[in-house]
Amino acid sequence: MEQENKVCQSCGTGITGRADKRFCSDQCRATYTNIRKKGDESEALMRHINQVLRRNRNILRQASPNGKTTLRRSVLEIAGFDFRYFTHLYRTKQGNTYYLCYDYGYLLLDEDKVLIVNHQPYMDGKS
Repeated sequence: MEQENKVCQSCGTGITGRADKRFCSDQCRATYTNIRKKGDESEALMRHINQVLRRNRNILRQASPNGKTTLRRSVLEIAGFDFRYFTHLYRTKQGNTYYLCYDYGYLLLDEDKVLIVNHQPYMDGKS
């Protein structure tokens, strides 16, 4: 039986070994996968949104490490906070809407102030 001359799908060099082998090395396999994922626009959009959400959460955590904190909206904006992105909402019985980024959230107050809060067990209910 004649053996087929197979080439690596990533770098094009010849492959020896198993009949179903597609790459010459683990590095070529990883490179091929990374390039394929990088070219996918939906993956790029999800990566960007997750990056913004993580940055927002970290900014809230740094601004309020010990619980509730009130500060000006401009302080968060200067730090790079993007108010368009949040993971979920919590609405109180009084009609206030808290915007949460994972386990940290904020409430927009009067005079361009923001109340930052940590997640509380009562926030797990349906909003």
